[in-house]
Amino acid sequence: MTLFDIVAILVTFAALFSFVNERFIGLPRAIGLMAMSLVFSLVLMILGKMGFFSLAEYARELLSKLDFYNTLMHGMLGFLLFAGALHVNFDDLLKEKTIIFLLSTVGVLFSTLFVGGLAWAMLALLGMDLPLIYCFLFGALISPTDPIAVLGIMKKAGAPKNLETTVTGESLFNDGIGVVVFLALLAFVQGGDQPGLNEIAHLFLVEAVGGIAYGALVGYATYFLLKRVDKYQVEVLITLATVIGGYRSAELLHVSAPLAIVVAGLLVGNHGRHFGMSPLTRRRLDTFWELIDEILNAVLFVLIGLEYLILPHNMSLIVAGTLMIPLVLLARFLSVGTVSSFLRIFHPVDRGTVRILTWAGLRGGISVALALSLPFGPERNSLIAITYTIMAFSILIQGLTVGRLIKNFAVKPRKELSTSHGGETGD
Repeated sequence: MTLFDIVAILVTFAALFSFVNERFIGLPRAIGLMAMSLVFSLVLMILGKMGFFSLAEYARELLSKLDFYNTLMHGMLGFLLFAGALHVNFDDLLKEKTIIFLLSTVGVLFSTLFVGGLAWAMLALLGMDLPLIYCFLFGALISPTDPIAVLGIMKKAGAPKNLETTVTGESLFNDGIGVVVFLALLAFVQGGDQPGLNEIAHLFLVEAVGGIAYGALVGYATYFLLKRVDKYQVEVLITLATVIGGYRSAELLHVSAPLAIVVAGLLVGNHGRHFGMSPLTRRRLDTFWELIDEILNAVLFVLIGLEYLILPHNMSLIVAGTLMIPLVLLARFLSVGTVSSFLRIFHPVDRGTVRILTWAGLRGGISVALALSLPFGPERNSLIAITYTIMAFSILIQGLTVGRLIKNFAVKPRKELSTSHGGETGD
């Protein structure tokens, strides 16, 4: 089976499931596609065990030939991050820069430690003694949040602009930070040495700061080219080259490619859009990247649902994953709450912010991809099944209910709150 065959099958399923969801079900697209793919996978497994259907084995063979980690981390991710960053208003981002920075750095580190410690204790109680370093790896891979499924819901629920910007900005940047932390820990696992704080801090700074600096360089180089040509076909091609070439070159330079592409996308979407493009080019560019975003997201969530076919199907692991869900949410609540408590020293934090950011912190394909990149062994199988269980709950349950949570808390803009409550807000 060739790569073209695999792509053809995935795109066909994505199109069919999208049609069914849009015509008959009406769920948010990402959630609907994953739900249908997961149900399809379960049906194939049941039919296969009953001896009526051989398609399950064919599907497993197809998925086994497609490396999910490389497909997402070295293929789709750059396009998805660039498309997301392209439409983020830089001025709005700067207004929320403090909370976004703290959530995507300190929040990710706290979450990694909280989840790792809680996972180690919980799994030990269940008789699954995972080494502490693997528990911290699990904390690092489950901490990044995925904005794809929740942003549309937040807009429909009438979430205020500042909260929407915070969720978007945190998700764009903590993907890169989470990957950096994960890779730093993984390097020590593969090398057989115990990590030291100095070594981790050095790798973190090189990857994260280097990625941001390189992304700024790539973004300004792209702006320089865009400003000197007025042909939308050429300008769209330049942005495409920015993603593919910029992402790959960042990997070769051993800096964070996700962070580099986010920064490049922000610069092109703001500075480049206003000063380097004609109105026609802006419309064409937006249309192109919206289509890329929609198509890749559709294929990704279908692939995530079908990936269940080749995951470890051990009931004890599924139970462990289910028991880990409240612990992961608790760790998210503690990390967000720690950041919010610090921010309250300097200015008010909107009502309901901690609860909403906790429940809106969906886990997606990046967590599964990172789990699949772990070295082969019993630890890998355990963490893959636990991660997939948490991710499925996150998207299917949290994704469907976060809109109601936002409406119930009726978050008001800070100015209105400070007028009506004397400048004090609470969660």
